[in-house]
Amino acid sequence: MTLQKGTTYIYTHACSEDERSLCALEMRSLFGVASQTNVLESLVKIDPSRSPFIKERIAVIYKSESLEDLFIKVETLQLSGATFKVNYVKNSGQAKGEHAGFEKRRAIERELGLHINGIADLRQPDRQFGVINVNDIWVFGEYVKSEAVWFRHQQKPNGYSTALSTRVARAVVNIAVPNPNGIKAIDPCCGIGTVLVEARSMGIDMVGSDRNQLILPGARENMMHFGLSCKINLADIRDITSHYDVAIIDLPYNLCSVITPEEQLEMLQSARWFANKVVVVTVEPIDEILLKAGFSIIDRAVAKKGLFIREVIVCN
Repeated sequence: MTLQKGTTYIYTHACSEDERSLCALEMRSLFGVASQTNVLESLVKIDPSRSPFIKERIAVIYKSESLEDLFIKVETLQLSGATFKVNYVKNSGQAKGEHAGFEKRRAIERELGLHINGIADLRQPDRQFGVINVNDIWVFGEYVKSEAVWFRHQQKPNGYSTALSTRVARAVVNIAVPNPNGIKAIDPCCGIGTVLVEARSMGIDMVGSDRNQLILPGARENMMHFGLSCKINLADIRDITSHYDVAIIDLPYNLCSVITPEEQLEMLQSARWFANKVVVVTVEPIDEILLKAGFSIIDRAVAKKGLFIREVIVCN
């Protein structure tokens, strides 16, 4: 990563090897670019807790080529009586041997704290700051740590064997709706409501529907369990008449939900009519069906879990 003039935010992220493709697609969707390291620079501001992969965000205040110069710069901070804490943020993208060890990281935090005109509070500070080294440039700014909201959502009352994991579902929602402002979304095959829970927990305007009336009470109960709400209707995807900006379609695939290529085409043709953008999750190749339904494929990723592979395809 090369720091650019006009940097606003620095994000760190982490993922397993199986998640690398999905993480990169989420980064491209949220920021327009994916980083080759665990650090990404962007002018785009998002809550780091939205992503299952983002760990921290630093809103840049100062940049310097040396720590000594950074110490001088932080002396100009005006905290107006607020307490503070400094967090050293590790950059795993640095070359081997350039990582600061634990003691050095703590020493840098302490030294920065001594140069800040204010009262340090390591437990409940009014403001938190982060410092990170990116390609020999020291960056200092307001620090926000991600909260693993998706992890809490694993403990829902009702589950379904083939449902997306909460981690994958959250990433798929971000891929579908990177900027929620004014966006109306739908999950027309919502199943147990995994995608709905992630979307509504982020404040995204999304409704759900499914043709299986037996599963809908469980989806509604899952929403209520987390203090969330949205409309969940009994409806076949082919009967939806309202229009939406985006749809997320996790195509049915288990033994109880076998659908033919003809049915897949009908479903996707319907989605082509009622949504401007569609993100499809599938376990089998459907490029030909998507193109036949009138879609253009604009991006894609794979979401792996061992030998089980799902494909996430972004269409418009």
